[in-house]
Amino acid sequence: MQSCRLCTSVRCTDEKLSGCNSLLGSATLNSIVQILIPLLVGFLITQISTLTTSAYLHRALAHKAVRFHPALALFLRFFLWLTTGVKSREWAAVHRKHHAFTDEESDPHSPAQLGWIRVQLTNFWLYRNAANDPVTVQKWGRDLSPDRWDRVLFDRGMLGLGTSTLLLCIWLGWWQGVLAFSFHVVSYVALSGAVNAVGHTFGRRPFANSATNLHWLAALTSGEGYHNNHHGLPTSARFGSRPLDLDAAWWLIKVAEKMRLAEVRDVSAKKVAL
Repeated sequence: MQSCRLCTSVRCTDEKLSGCNSLLGSATLNSIVQILIPLLVGFLITQISTLTTSAYLHRALAHKAVRFHPALALFLRFFLWLTTGVKSREWAAVHRKHHAFTDEESDPHSPAQLGWIRVQLTNFWLYRNAANDPVTVQKWGRDLSPDRWDRVLFDRGMLGLGTSTLLLCIWLGWWQGVLAFSFHVVSYVALSGAVNAVGHTFGRRPFANSATNLHWLAALTSGEGYHNNHHGLPTSARFGSRPLDLDAAWWLIKVAEKMRLAEVRDVSAKKVAL
């Protein structure tokens, strides 16, 4: 008879010991699965949020490179409200200012001015500081006045975040839902920071600007990693330049265009550097 990790007051035969250890192994595997599922759900939410951010906030709203059908635009706005809590006009205004003063002193989040590690770690607060500046929003977002959807719903960012967390808790369980949404928030903030920090420091520069192209970053950010291409042609709805470039937001735009749910302003395909 031998002792068993599950039994504290009895002695197990070899047969019982094998059964107990099998139960322990199953319990361990189940615990791992209980953790992995929320992490995978959180990662999926991040990827869809990044896709929506790139297609709607960045390419459609900030640069007007594409115009979505009102119904599709409303759906994208609703998803962003649920998963990011971002006010669209603030995001667009801060980004436009970034383009106007790229890597200069007035750039809201320049690694050339602050160092790429600082921008990576504090990008959220750098963005919030700029978004909370009424002059920035008024000057760079003057064409993006709040509509009734903003006033009633989309400007209430914390309500959106709370709603999505509640839905995840109902679906996955309370702690799994919190874990999934927490992982999403951390991942989304980290990837956004990487575009502004890593995407202005490391990588290729086919265009004469300080941004860079990184395939791995593009794969994780729906094409945002082709940042040098974007700064070279900011009004182009396409960020990738080669057929196999991982520009998921561009793929979404093309599908929407074929369904007559989007109108592309300027692709500039022949002008994108290879």
